[in-house]
Amino acid sequence: MIELRDVTVRSGDYCLEGISFQVQAGAYAVLMGRTGIGKTTLLEAICGLRRLVRGCVLLGGVDVSTWAPGDRRIGYMPQDLALFPTMTVQQHLEFALRLQRATSSVVAARVAELAGLLEIEHLLQRGVRGLSGGESQRVALGRALAARPALLLLDEPISALDADTRRTARQMLKNLNRQTGVTVLHVTHDQEDAELLGDVCLLLERTSAGRVQVQTSGVGL
Repeated sequence: MIELRDVTVRSGDYCLEGISFQVQAGAYAVLMGRTGIGKTTLLEAICGLRRLVRGCVLLGGVDVSTWAPGDRRIGYMPQDLALFPTMTVQQHLEFALRLQRATSSVVAARVAELAGLLEIEHLLQRGVRGLSGGESQRVALGRALAARPALLLLDEPISALDADTRRTARQMLKNLNRQTGVTVLHVTHDQEDAELLGDVCLLLERTSAGRVQVQTSGVGL
């Protein structure tokens, strides 16, 4: 389970204050809100890329607020994917495992598992330059999943894809959630994505008093 308690986080002059919500383990949660309201800032705070001003982030009941990003068992797929231009697809899948100093046999087995799951076996020896949007998305997703995170954060993961690739990607994401049991928090501005993917929807919205709060709906609470 992922839980935020009274979280306050700043991005420049902008401040999200007093954000609280929880999502049960294994659920697929969708986070929505207008452009600029702080969805990406909130993801960065959860995974440790942005420091909290106040409050705490709990994963599986454990407060991870002061932990380094690499210790939190959180996979993060940013909106721009942030692929490494000099690395092959296989090296992307190996990246987090190498940081953990996993053995060569563990790395090889996990890469093979992810490549099969994401249907990118034929891409392993290719560089990422020249990959299609859908292929790049699968590589970034594999990198985020490689270390078997308890929580997967996805920032607009399919918004840049064409309609046909988007439909395929939606099904792939839902299947991954079901097959791996990983809890997902997926930022999107697309209502259709929310309806087709989400067990629970979290809406970041500004109140009449000017404060941003989270409204929740769905079954994965």
